[in-house]
Amino acid sequence: MPVVTLPDGSQRTFEAPVTVFDVAAGIGAGLAKAALAGVVDGREVDISHVIEGDTTLSILTDRDEAAIEIIRHSTAHLLAQAVQQLFPGTQVTIGPTVEDGFYYDFASGHNFTLKDLENIEQRMAEIAADDLTVERIVSPRDKAIEIFRNMGEHYKVQIIEDLPGDEEISIYKQGEWMDLCRGPHVPSTGKLQAFKLTKVAGAYWRGDVNNQQLQRIYGTAWANKKQLKAYLNRIAEAEKRDHRKLGRQLELFHFSEDAPGSVFWHPRGWALFRQLLEYMRGRQEAAGYVEVNTPDVMDRSLWETSGHWMNYRENMFSTQTEDERVYALKPMNCPGSVSMFAHGLKSYRDLPLRMAEFGKVHRYEPSGALHGLMRVRHFTQDDAHIYCTDEQMEQECINVVELILDIYRDFGFEDVVIKLSTRPEKRIGSDEIWDKLEGALTGALGTMGLDYVVYPGEGAFYGPKLEFVLTDAIGRDWQCGTLQVDMNLPERFDIAYVDENGNRNRRPVMLHRALFGSLERFIGILIEQYEGAFPLWLAPRQAVVVNITDKHAAYATEVAERLQAAGLRAETDLRNEKIGFKIRELELAKVPYVVVVGDKEMTSGEVSVRARHGQDLGSLTQDALLETLASEVARKGRVEAD
Repeated sequence: MPVVTLPDGSQRTFEAPVTVFDVAAGIGAGLAKAALAGVVDGREVDISHVIEGDTTLSILTDRDEAAIEIIRHSTAHLLAQAVQQLFPGTQVTIGPTVEDGFYYDFASGHNFTLKDLENIEQRMAEIAADDLTVERIVSPRDKAIEIFRNMGEHYKVQIIEDLPGDEEISIYKQGEWMDLCRGPHVPSTGKLQAFKLTKVAGAYWRGDVNNQQLQRIYGTAWANKKQLKAYLNRIAEAEKRDHRKLGRQLELFHFSEDAPGSVFWHPRGWALFRQLLEYMRGRQEAAGYVEVNTPDVMDRSLWETSGHWMNYRENMFSTQTEDERVYALKPMNCPGSVSMFAHGLKSYRDLPLRMAEFGKVHRYEPSGALHGLMRVRHFTQDDAHIYCTDEQMEQECINVVELILDIYRDFGFEDVVIKLSTRPEKRIGSDEIWDKLEGALTGALGTMGLDYVVYPGEGAFYGPKLEFVLTDAIGRDWQCGTLQVDMNLPERFDIAYVDENGNRNRRPVMLHRALFGSLERFIGILIEQYEGAFPLWLAPRQAVVVNITDKHAAYATEVAERLQAAGLRAETDLRNEKIGFKIRELELAKVPYVVVVGDKEMTSGEVSVRARHGQDLGSLTQDALLETLASEVARKGRVEAD
């Protein structure tokens, strides 16, 4: 007599084994109709799963976040079935879910095109309309191998042969079509109503370039058509905001095969980069940081001491000199910072020591992983390492979190999710140390009254960390800032300070902190956040002064020079073009203010001002223009949040 405990704590007793569907039907016909899967004792199962003993049960419908992954996985099967019906002889390999969707890799003699995707999608809709029952079959290993070998599915045979000997082999069948899969899946194809195929790409069997080349079809799937439409609209908006396209359009940067994964900054892009640097320098100096700079190339021995040579070597650029010494371009700034701390005797009076560095780091990323500013091989981190006593640790964490959140507000990011990653299974250090480190982070967040999400076991091997996730203007999440507490590197490098009792061997705690993360990536995020229309304080060109005819050129230059003298990034456009043409071009270039001068302005000593998006501010004195711009610059990103 199984006793089933439901999420609200209520219990139901049954005379004999029951399926998840039976339990749902016993609760109500509406729930039975909506049920997609179940969670039995924490494990996701099909609604046909038989419950034989006492258990806890949650029934998943399309309102549950966990059900979306099941919908997407089932839609990958729907895709594979449609492809094999339309293109006989195609072999299926794997079809996992990914963020916002799924893909399936195929071995086919046919080269799939975007036109093919339309036809495949239509066939998927037809199979969904047939509402085929999805059945789970458990098979002996030998029989499963025979089934897929007879079907000509050689990749599936290889997958089965590579599975552990004691693993259960399950096959999912919908209509006459079958696939090897752990599941779970929706109960019938009719539950799949909101999907879209998005693109075709190349792939390799098991991700190895030495293996057979495959074709990958990507798609997205959602619980309903409303969610699908919202997602497609978001993707269309993201394409408009693509930082690579806007980077070219606004003449900010470019990439070249002469230096794959490295940015060639143009004058306007570099002006934006420098503005971020100067902004962060000002904030850090006000918060008691000192700025340092460490070498880009350091001896292998340093990376052996830090542990990077053993754990990160494949991502490092290294070289060997004639005297057989091995050097590496730094992938992280931490060891250089520790070397700075170790130089000279430190006292407890020197702590906390907040040491910041805009360090250039180099990491080998596979060519296929490079993505504009978001994923590069050479980038700048706004790193800082704080050395403090045990007693200072929690307050320093509070200071860092306050600084991070306040800086994000200056860029218009008010919606920030804080993630706490705790001790992993494989770690160094005693439980007592981990309790202390995790307690510093949770204590800081608790004191500040901030909510956070815990990710058990996802901390670094040497310490727990906080991650700060921003939500942009179109609802996308970006993980940027980090704060990690560490007692490992001080131990490995044997650094110490003299405490108030004269003990010369006291270990400092080391906090690793980054706010932007990678400046290159953060600029990419900002370009897409603002769609290239930066707030005035960040804009590479804050104002452009344009003349109506050549006789106004000298006055236009005079106005621009006064703006420049006030610290504004101002230019002139003195081309012999019609004024309407010049204004339209500058508006397309997303220049915040266009300042127009002609006969009237020369006579009055004033200027005509147009703000971005065509807003006409009319005539202003030069003093009024300077006051307007200075006031807006001082408000920074907070003006966007108001």
